[in-house]
Amino acid sequence: MTDHAVFTDRTAAYYTLGCKLNFAETTTIGRSLLAQGVRTARPGEVADICVINTCSVTEQADRRCRAMIRKARREHPEAFVVVTGCYAQLSPEEIGRMEGVHLVLGGESKLDVSQYLGELKRSSTAARIIHSPTKDIRTFRISSSSDERTRHFLKVQDGCDYRCTYCTIPKARGRSRSGSIAEIVEEAQRIASTGGNKEIVLTGVNIGDFGRGNGETLLGLLQALDEVEGIERFRIGSVEPNLLTEEIIAFIAHSRRIAPHFHIPLQSGSDEVLRLMKRHYDSALFRSRVELIRHYLPHAFIGIDVIVGMRGETPELFEESYTFLQSIPFSQLHVFSYSEREGTPALSISYIVPPQEKHKRSQRLMRLSEERLRAFYQAQVGRPARIIWEQGNYDGLMLGHSENYVRIAQPYDALAVGSLSTLTPQALHDSGTYLY
Repeated sequence: MTDHAVFTDRTAAYYTLGCKLNFAETTTIGRSLLAQGVRTARPGEVADICVINTCSVTEQADRRCRAMIRKARREHPEAFVVVTGCYAQLSPEEIGRMEGVHLVLGGESKLDVSQYLGELKRSSTAARIIHSPTKDIRTFRISSSSDERTRHFLKVQDGCDYRCTYCTIPKARGRSRSGSIAEIVEEAQRIASTGGNKEIVLTGVNIGDFGRGNGETLLGLLQALDEVEGIERFRIGSVEPNLLTEEIIAFIAHSRRIAPHFHIPLQSGSDEVLRLMKRHYDSALFRSRVELIRHYLPHAFIGIDVIVGMRGETPELFEESYTFLQSIPFSQLHVFSYSEREGTPALSISYIVPPQEKHKRSQRLMRLSEERLRAFYQAQVGRPARIIWEQGNYDGLMLGHSENYVRIAQPYDALAVGSLSTLTPQALHDSGTYLY
């Protein structure tokens, strides 16, 4: 039985690490506590409850999570400390042994903070751990959050059925599952009714897998969301290239509200490395998807994820990947260094890339990315763009993003924040980071 007195006149502080999916889930946890009477602590206010939503995608992420737990304890020394998220699912006992942690919630229970918090006793010396095996993580609940600008992040899918050799996410988040089109449209309509949020970003672990098992598809979801009034644009998160169909691309080209913005994980341009990773496509398929986008949407933004230094990535295979990237018309790279994760099949691959070599390869790819992004921005000069203006005064300028995710600046006007306008950028800023 929950003791609701726990919530009376209480405040909570929230800490989130990792992806936008985590931020959406943290916000949902916050809303559930607010419904019980727990308000968010103001800046500098000592909170009664700390909720820490963790990430575990890399070893560095694990270190950051441990540091965040210690930070929360310093800032709120008398608080109930609740740790959830991917790190809590993968290493619950390790977290439970950390000083000052009261409650550890695994993947199946991460949104049930209020339920378990009511059962806590301050006198307890050991952390309570609520944890289910990964195979038992089956629940999907819609989550959404707003950033400090003008967009909302809406969780439409969770989990992953892929078994990439370097990745722990399927173990942390379970099998692929998603909401229904009807309930996601309902949540989008709710967000629209609040006003001020002109853009919704669809988030998930493997969005392209949306609807598997219930007869629905990502295309069907996009078609339904395109009819939602009150939202200017919907932006799609990362989609696996083998799930990004020509039908989806063609629909986006003629849609009213789906932004011409694509985030596609390549990970490597070498077919041998893709085989070692156990990805579900080859470089030829990836090239075909990029070319289809450019055919239907010549000015679309195409962001690509790349992992450098994967076990087995010899210098020759890296050069093969680099040459492939040079040959395709992307807009920007998101470069990640391979991080070894305990229990992953990649650890059985014998060839290891030294850290200094990973760094060198990352730097080469980042220079290529900077060149491409600058060229992409330059190509937008003189092209009319629809801009949603965001908060923030940057030396007398305000920034906003176009439908194809180009940053554009104009003189700061507080009344323009959150508004939509159409203008034609005239020049590329010296920094190469925005047009004005």
